[in-house]
Amino acid sequence: MKVTLNWLKQYVDFNWSPEELTERLTMLGLEVEGVQKISGAFDGIVVAQILTRDPVPGSDKLSVCKVNDGSGERTIICGAQNHKPGDKVPLILPNFALPLKAGDKEPFVIKERKVFGITSQGMMCSPQELGLPDQVDGLLILPADAPVGKPFGEFLGRSGSDVLRELRTAATIDSPNVVRVLEVGEQPLPHLVMERLRGRVVSRGPYTRDEMNER
Repeated sequence: MKVTLNWLKQYVDFNWSPEELTERLTMLGLEVEGVQKISGAFDGIVVAQILTRDPVPGSDKLSVCKVNDGSGERTIICGAQNHKPGDKVPLILPNFALPLKAGDKEPFVIKERKVFGITSQGMMCSPQELGLPDQVDGLLILPADAPVGKPFGEFLGRSGSDVLRELRTAATIDSPNVVRVLEVGEQPLPHLVMERLRGRVVSRGPYTRDEMNER
């Protein structure tokens, strides 16, 4: 089970450091198997809109696109085939790195580069390149109302610093009371654990206490 620091703060009001929270969770019987900082994962990536798309002379598959990054127009060379003028996509700007993925040892920094004599000023991204779970053969096409120029992390609701924790529930808290869980997507978090953290409970999630007692 994976939870983030900012997500947990939606339900419990606390100001502990990530290290102190890790210790408290462990004392409650939730072993923290891993901690990963995810702040800055999308630095230099913005919502951009494709303005034009034309074939690259001398290439069978590449296209040259004019895109609006919110500050101006850029020329981007792209090999994906699933985009058209008007589409909005994540665009990583030159001199910024793609998010690190499992097994990566060094960040992959995007640079301006010449392709068939045309300078490409960044890269339009697929979900796989951004470490996102979407399975798309090509670019990640964003909703039509995505604001051009908005930092991609903010668009995803991941602005600010955050810390990802992977938790393993110990048998010592595997009781009927703790099995009552707060459902967040497909990831359950023991509800009473949040109360035992001794922070001020901000939200009990989608159920009231009476509703949870009936489950």
